[in-house]
Amino acid sequence: MAEETTRLRLRTLTHEDYPALARLMNQVYHDIGGAWPEDTIKTLIRIFQDGQLVIEDNGELVATALTIKVKYDRFSNPHRYEDLITDDKVRSHDNKGDALYGLDVFVDKEYRGYRLGRRLYEARKELCREENLRAILAGGRLPGYTNYADQMPVTEYIEQVEARAIYDPILSFQLSNGFDVKRLMKAYLPEDEDSHGYATLLEWDNILYEPEDDDAEWPRRTVVRVGVVQRRMRAARDVQDLLNQVEFFIDALSDYRADFAVLPEFFSAPLMGLRPELNSVEAVRFLASFTEEVRDALADMAVSYNINIIGGSMPVIEDDKVYNVAYLMRRDGSVESQYKIHITPHERRDWVIQGGDKLQVFDTDAGRVGILICYDVEFPELGRILADEKMDILFVPFWTDTKNGYLRVRHCAQARAIENECYVAISGSVGNLPRVDAVDIQYAQSSVFSPSDFYFPHDAIISESVPNTEMLMFADVDLEKLKLLHREGSVTNLRDRRDDLYSLDWKKKD
Repeated sequence: MAEETTRLRLRTLTHEDYPALARLMNQVYHDIGGAWPEDTIKTLIRIFQDGQLVIEDNGELVATALTIKVKYDRFSNPHRYEDLITDDKVRSHDNKGDALYGLDVFVDKEYRGYRLGRRLYEARKELCREENLRAILAGGRLPGYTNYADQMPVTEYIEQVEARAIYDPILSFQLSNGFDVKRLMKAYLPEDEDSHGYATLLEWDNILYEPEDDDAEWPRRTVVRVGVVQRRMRAARDVQDLLNQVEFFIDALSDYRADFAVLPEFFSAPLMGLRPELNSVEAVRFLASFTEEVRDALADMAVSYNINIIGGSMPVIEDDKVYNVAYLMRRDGSVESQYKIHITPHERRDWVIQGGDKLQVFDTDAGRVGILICYDVEFPELGRILADEKMDILFVPFWTDTKNGYLRVRHCAQARAIENECYVAISGSVGNLPRVDAVDIQYAQSSVFSPSDFYFPHDAIISESVPNTEMLMFADVDLEKLKLLHREGSVTNLRDRRDDLYSLDWKKKD
């Protein structure tokens, strides 16, 4: 084959292809029976033509993949090849099946090395995604085992192939295409002497599969619009004046159909200016007296403006102790809270704030979200715990006074996005509050970060604000890209952790 004259084309199999298909099967499978009967091939075309794929070169058939639909629960368990197909009958195709089953893939010997098998596998995967099927199953022969059968049991042979210490022409290829070995099957194809009748049950999971579940609490969302408020601190005449200021931003974000509105940490701090004579400890307790009213007003806004609100954070007094608490106000009217875990030296010294002891991921109608308040994002353990609970988006309300303080938050937030394969949105305040003790100035550049891979912006920054300027910022984040990253990313941080060497445990139990 002259490479410069190659003209490859991927298409579905037709009845007219049978003579060429038979020649190819006889070439590849001369040792186990050769070509299938023409009636069997015609049946496959009639019942599921989309699953019968070929590659031709200048009109000559050079590679083929044959596929049927099956019930996952049946064929993810031990079975034999004859349960699927025999010389005269396709036994197990099910138009209502929830998985593909790869009957065969074969390539002309003259075209080995051109990765045509990989092309066919990618086409199968795309078909699986398009039809919203759960997985691709396949029985993988072990033709290389004949060379090792007198040296090791078949289970050890499989382990050696998985470790790449031994090459098997079929299993090694399947593993390189993202398939996992689920079990060993005996007498799968008894006439396969090279494999000693053994085969592996292989599975490729469709991470985009969505089961039909009418009872799901939240409808599935793929693209989510995050609205971030970078708010300038300004004096408030009373609590209603503050709420009017906040409502302006919520209204604007709602007009742009944002799914989330993210407010900065301690966004209610201007209310401390109503009592400038108080020292810092007294002022934060005075501020806490407004928290319930502000929280309830935000909850009403979430419903009336049809937007989920990450309510920055506000001080809360419980058992005479002050906590820094972020609220999630869902647009269905429900409210949840996340306490700040790690307290900065400033908060301990000037406000005598205590740290919380609970951490959780929240289900919403726009993904699973976590909240880490400012300093908390600088502790990677928290982000990893949230990632283990399948978090999609991490929200970080923050409040920093200097650029170096801001950069600590920013760089750590970007690290959390990369190592936990999630989106991270940070929201901060700008401006100054000269009448409030210990709250003089703020520095912020609010941003939305992504993981760093081909699916995302080259600098892993989806959107960022102008530094130290009051503004709204929007970012559309695609949750489907996270699923692809988890499974097929250039690197897969979550999957590649060495759980055999280390672990992370939340010690405080309810």
